[in-house]
Amino acid sequence: MADIRIVEVGPRDGLQNEPVIVPLATKVDLVDRLARTGLKTVEAGAFVSPKWVPQMAGSAELLTEISPVSGVSYPVLVPNEKGLDAAMAAGAREIAVFGAASESFSQRNINCTIAESLDRFRPVAARALAAGIKVRGYVSCVLGCPYEGAVDAGKVAEMAAALVEIGCYEISLGDTIGVGTPAKAAAMLRRVALDVPVAKLALHFHDTYGQAVANILACLDQGVTVMDSAVAGLGGCPYAKGASGNVATEELLYLFDGLGLSTGADLDEVARIGGWISQQLGRANGSKAGRARLAVVG
Repeated sequence: MADIRIVEVGPRDGLQNEPVIVPLATKVDLVDRLARTGLKTVEAGAFVSPKWVPQMAGSAELLTEISPVSGVSYPVLVPNEKGLDAAMAAGAREIAVFGAASESFSQRNINCTIAESLDRFRPVAARALAAGIKVRGYVSCVLGCPYEGAVDAGKVAEMAAALVEIGCYEISLGDTIGVGTPAKAAAMLRRVALDVPVAKLALHFHDTYGQAVANILACLDQGVTVMDSAVAGLGGCPYAKGASGNVATEELLYLFDGLGLSTGADLDEVARIGGWISQQLGRANGSKAGRARLAVVG
């Protein structure tokens, strides 16, 4: 078993803010390529309104067109029961719900209070679990909010615990705007771990200030072993000016290999995918490790 589990979020969190529509065939190809690298979790899409997130249109078709790899999970984001209905009809076996530790961000992002978001998620989680579908939870703005500034780690812990209570098997803690630093990241994780076992926690750090890898390294000693990342550093946050994408999967694979920790994934293959998808999107490859490996392996 791998020491570290990487949750590849490029096909969902990485693509959802792209300025041009990505063809379905390209998204299917991206998911299939990533699943063949040894990664065990590839977030495939989101069952949200295409009016608000046009890049996630076609998630149902994507789930039916990918070529599933044995042992790989393909979670999808589901904001409400309508989204759950569509995800279940498409054959989803794992879903994720997305909340926030900041009231202002919750209102701007999903148009409801934190309490109202939990009221939405409860029936979603209950129905999914009854159908044998795993439920993962996201908490955004764990290290800062574009509207409120610093976020109390106690609020992060409160939201994470609430998501565990409704049935989420794992809670991904998101530095949505990438403002965290190592000491703050470690302190936040220690506080959340008082209320939620660290074995149920994952990290989802964006790299706006170039601190994501350092933040993850600072949290490793506390026992967290699940990290979200995006190939080629895809992504960004529309609510934070200048916010860059997720920490690059290639950076994490290189980091963990250097620490002697196994991920089960092939860095060179992931780097090739990062170069390919960056070309498809007409954007610069956001991974330094990916670019370096491509210069060696082509």
